[in-house]
Amino acid sequence: MSTSKHFWESFYSSGESRWSGKPNPSLVAEVADLAPGSALDLGCGQGGDAIWLASRGWSVTAADISTAALSTAARNAAAAGLADAIAWERHDLAVSVPGGAFDLVAVAYLHSPVELDRTRILRAAAEAVAPGGTLVVVGHAPSPSHPQADLPSPQQVVEDLALPPGQWRLRTSELSVFEHAFAGETPTERTDSVVRLQRAR
Repeated sequence: MSTSKHFWESFYSSGESRWSGKPNPSLVAEVADLAPGSALDLGCGQGGDAIWLASRGWSVTAADISTAALSTAARNAAAAGLADAIAWERHDLAVSVPGGAFDLVAVAYLHSPVELDRTRILRAAAEAVAPGGTLVVVGHAPSPSHPQADLPSPQQVVEDLALPPGQWRLRTSELSVFEHAFAGETPTERTDSVVRLQRAR
């Protein structure tokens, strides 16, 4: 069992909610006005973003390394009446991603305390975007809540993607500041790095 697989399987093994279950605000802000189509959620965890996308009419494929996380996500989707709108697939994203081309590819909080080839995953995500489709990459930016020094800026994300000139249009590259709290917690200020690109047709 790989280090990443072992870590994330242990992280999600209780089956309890590790996150709020709500979609990530930065993703919602970038995607809410897009016409629904096919969507790929890479690193979906327990499915908050995937379930929100499905509720908006998207046909979603969601992938994560943890079988336990995917099981919880599938139960949450069924409880929301969206079981048929989401295909759950287990992938070590550093090795493989779901096949096909998608109108939207979302990558949210691609951070890990164990080794992770972030650049390879981002480039695989870009390759999965259909002509005319959208890639959204959201991550933590350095803040009091997330003081790690290795969190990439929007510019670093764009540089790591190394997209072919003239084939993509940069729609968003910014830091987004908002209040965030899990249930029962006091809200704290959080800063996200947000990148949205559109592929040429």
